[in-house]
Amino acid sequence: MEVGQVVKGKVVEILKFGANVELEDGEKAFVHISKIASTYVKSVDDYLKIGQEVEGKVLGKTRDGKWELTLKETSTKENSDEKEKKTNSDFERKLAKFMKDSDRKHSEYRKRLDKKRGKKNRR
Repeated sequence: MEVGQVVKGKVVEILKFGANVELEDGEKAFVHISKIASTYVKSVDDYLKIGQEVEGKVLGKTRDGKWELTLKETSTKENSDEKEKKTNSDFERKLAKFMKDSDRKHSEYRKRLDKKRGKKNRR
């Protein structure tokens, strides 16, 4: 087995900070919580279950001799394209809302400022 190789295995233990995986060849591997998904993972249980088959990319060895895996880079191209489209549309929606709110606030500010200037000029 070498770094960069894609391997298959089965989740055998869920931990607070990751999961232990038994690879097809019987070797042990570990997936850190930060390497489970490309989004924030609050709980490993939300993404992995004991007995679940996973496919991961080998990153190297851990201090205790297990293979270290990432599940992020092995997701299908279709899933990542779909997520990217969703993320882009979410961003565009949020940006449009921000711009609308910003324009409204700016307009209100200008009106207040014009009123203040009008009072000063009358004195």
